[in-house]
Amino acid sequence: MTETQTITKHEKNLSAIIHASTFSKYLIPMGNFILPLILWTANKKEKSFVDYNGKQVLNFQISMFLYSILIGAVSIPFFISALPVFFEGGLFNFLNLFSHHDFSFNFGKNGFPFSPFLWPLGISGLLFTALAIINFVYTILATIRTSEGQQFKYPITIKFIK
Repeated sequence: MTETQTITKHEKNLSAIIHASTFSKYLIPMGNFILPLILWTANKKEKSFVDYNGKQVLNFQISMFLYSILIGAVSIPFFISALPVFFEGGLFNFLNLFSHHDFSFNFGKNGFPFSPFLWPLGISGLLFTALAIINFVYTILATIRTSEGQQFKYPITIKFIK
């Protein structure tokens, strides 16, 4: 007997639903953790295939969350360092706003004043987009593979639940 023959159709479907339930984050806050956790804990003792997939899903979602926090934390100092350009007579000329009673835009020879914001914004935006694409693509792949009875292992996952 092969491994796919020992796994019941119910186990395959339940495992696929656990993987697909991470998309509930678009409807329910923290749904990508809550729904898979509920489905996994309700079925992990009777079905080893479901137990394996539940652990994979939760480890991957926790890892994606931590990577997002890390990207955000690394980009914060760059934004803070660019704030003086924004407030010290840069684009909106906030220092002279009340003395002249007008709102002047200053697009002088120094280039676009938001340029210190663009690099960290662009890099962190690309990294967040890459994480979202990785999450989306691998969740769909995992759903398909587990519905076929294959064990799927997510990439770049930290094993929190063993």
